[in-house]
Amino acid sequence: MIASRMYGLDSSGIRKVFDLAQKMKNPVNLSIGQPDFDVPEYIKKEAIDAINSGANRYTMTQGIPELRERCLRYVKKLYGILGDNIMITCGVAGGATLAFLVLVNPGDEVLIPDPYFGMYKYLTKLCGGTPKFISTYPDFRLTAEHIVAQITPRTKILVINSPANPTGAICNSGEIKDIVEVARKHDLIIISDEIYKDFIYDEHFESIGKYYEKTLVLGGFSKSHAITGWRIGYAIGPAVIISEMIKLQQYTFICAPSFAQVAVSKTINHEIDEHIKNYKRKRDLIYDRLKGLYNITRPKGAFYLFPQVPWGTGQEFVTEAIKRNLLIIPGSVFSEQDTHFRISYAASDEAIEKGIEILVGLKK
Repeated sequence: MIASRMYGLDSSGIRKVFDLAQKMKNPVNLSIGQPDFDVPEYIKKEAIDAINSGANRYTMTQGIPELRERCLRYVKKLYGILGDNIMITCGVAGGATLAFLVLVNPGDEVLIPDPYFGMYKYLTKLCGGTPKFISTYPDFRLTAEHIVAQITPRTKILVINSPANPTGAICNSGEIKDIVEVARKHDLIIISDEIYKDFIYDEHFESIGKYYEKTLVLGGFSKSHAITGWRIGYAIGPAVIISEMIKLQQYTFICAPSFAQVAVSKTINHEIDEHIKNYKRKRDLIYDRLKGLYNITRPKGAFYLFPQVPWGTGQEFVTEAIKRNLLIIPGSVFSEQDTHFRISYAASDEAIEKGIEILVGLKK
């Protein structure tokens, strides 16, 4: 009855933890990958005004002109991205789904740095492609040498996620330029997931889209505007890719939510400097308290830590943590290894302090 392509997909391990959280009484939740601050009131007002003024119908498939133009101008000004073609997607997840369906043929190899966001693996499989994992353990740095070692004649796409989920690692300028040389030599397409670009703490964000013309940049406003449920993202890249993604969106998502497009178009310059300072403080709090007990690489962006488990497998360790009322995610959700676990510090100070206390106890 069920199509065979579905048997290669597993339910998201993150969703399993979310479902578990609904059954627990007041868990210490350090699992959720979304901002813990609320949508600013003025953004809510723009959304309400948009609804009241009639922005409730289908929009153009590629998004309303105001949002596309303002978004492209904003991103190019800040990050110097080369692409001039843009569409609005149903979040980065929607953009990634369209991109993989448009680009991946059966048998194509897609290079995915490991650890990774699980969607990349399963979208590749859904399209009949072959995911090839580039191990970045133990420090989670993606280098040109790592990539070259995995390239074959069937390699078509390289996925980059910087800052990364689940590690918080970033690609610096030197690493990006080296990766571009490899991509150009082997004529690779790069899909760059930049949803966490606003959450960076120790240096400036650099997009690989600034240096390589065959880059498809995926970004969005779910994290910066705290509107994860509104589903507003964008894709910027070569015209031949964007035009096909727009065509496919006609028959799948139709368009991104209309009221949210209007609201974001009027609040695209939303500043989150204070939130970034707060998240940097939270990162330092939990990292400094755990670094002597756990093997942890200090994250430079996003809002995650990815420590190595001190005993057992990642799944076994997380199972014990859940028994003690702490929700975290096993590393196997994000990796071909089961040696780590993910902590989200997009949480209250109270939850972080309680989580630290439980993790200190788990180490013993």
